[in-house]
Amino acid sequence: QVQLVESGGGLVQPGGSLRLSCTASGSIFSRNAMAWYRQAPGNQREWVATITSGGNRNYAESVKDRFTISRDNAKNTVYLQMHSLKPEDTALYYCNKVPDRADWGQGTRVTVSS
Repeated sequence: QVQLVESGGGLVQPGGSLRLSCTASGSIFSRNAMAWYRQAPGNQREWVATITSGGNRNYAESVKDRFTISRDNAKNTVYLQMHSLKPEDTALYYCNKVPDRADWGQGTRVTVSS
């Protein structure tokens, strides 16, 4: 049973940066593609970025060129480096493995506001 723990969220001003972390346990992490998702208040959860086991990356158009997904297999951790943050990036951010998702973690909240 995979357990996912997200961290690193907080309050940041527009144009600021944050780095989110997600640590996975209970699975062979290095063999799984991992993804970040987010859910803004009143909205559906949406996909943000994916990194494959081989390191290939894909991004939603809304975050391309601002966010970078990476992974450290030795630490069973996937990261989301976020730059040039906008108010519309405000959301609860989650990670999960793909394509067979595990139970969702508690997420980490990102608030972009002046």
